Amino acid sequence: MRGAGRGRWQWRRPGTALLAGGVVLLLVACAPSGGGRGSGDAEASTPSADGSTAPGVVLPPAGVVPDYQLGGAYEPAEGVGVVARDRSAPPAAGRYSICYVNGFQTQPGELEEWPAELLLQRDGAPVFDPDWPDEALLDHSTPERRAAIAALVGPWIAGCAEAGYDAVEFDNLDSYTRSHGALTLDGAVELAGMLVAAAHALGLAAGQKNAAEDAAVLRERAGFDFAVTEECAAYEECGAYAAVYGDRVIDIEYADELPVPFAELCRSPDAPRSMVLRDRQLTVPGEPAYVFETC
Repeated sequence: MRGAGRGRWQWRRPGTALLAGGVVLLLVACAPSGGGRGSGDAEASTPSADGSTAPGVVLPPAGVVPDYQLGGAYEPAEGVGVVARDRSAPPAAGRYSICYVNGFQTQPGELEEWPAELLLQRDGAPVFDPDWPDEALLDHSTPERRAAIAALVGPWIAGCAEAGYDAVEFDNLDSYTRSHGALTLDGAVELAGMLVAAAHALGLAAGQKNAAEDAAVLRERAGFDFAVTEECAAYEECGAYAAVYGDRVIDIEYADELPVPFAELCRSPDAPRSMVLRDRQLTVPGEPAYVFETC
């Protein structure tokens, strides 16, 4: 999520029932106590010679053409090697596939599926993202709430693994910046570490979504493996991600807010090797607004 409306698309889908029981308990047990992989096995977040991190986890291939299909799944163009889709959609066959999970705010249409005690409250009402008023902030201010959030998000991660995805990206890591001081970076990192640990336990790589200013701490303490960014070239933030993740940065630029032609962004020395231009609503081919262009 980007502040002030930067780099966000908006979409809706039917509410997804939250799973409970043994799967939830298994995923919570995978999360290290005290929060995050950084407090335990830090070596697991360091890529080995074969490109893996935790056992069974494979990173996105560096420098390949990406596509971002969160607004609707379709057959990727020839040459596309990495495809991100929403957790409600199947992975793209034959491509490295990233599963989108909104781990720190409610999804549009899913507010009623969250217990009130897990929603950040102010004056007796949930706190909503000021730019996206149908997304309420999750309250990760205490260890108990973080564990409960992880228990509800855990089955989504398991669903990504069962569907055949290779990785998961967690959105709205920076929701604490929109909480009027009620949430902290430390709480976000602790929760992120639990979600990353659950992903790794299921053989999925874990991607940091946006939050350039927190990239180093999220990598070191939460154990993220790569980054998915929105408009890092337009806002000159790509270097902050590259300093942490090297070539494992997948960037989506949006056609409605380009400061210069996309081809010029591609020629920038700081441009990620994996970069795509999309329309902000992430429509599908055949729609009037559809944009897909690569470097």
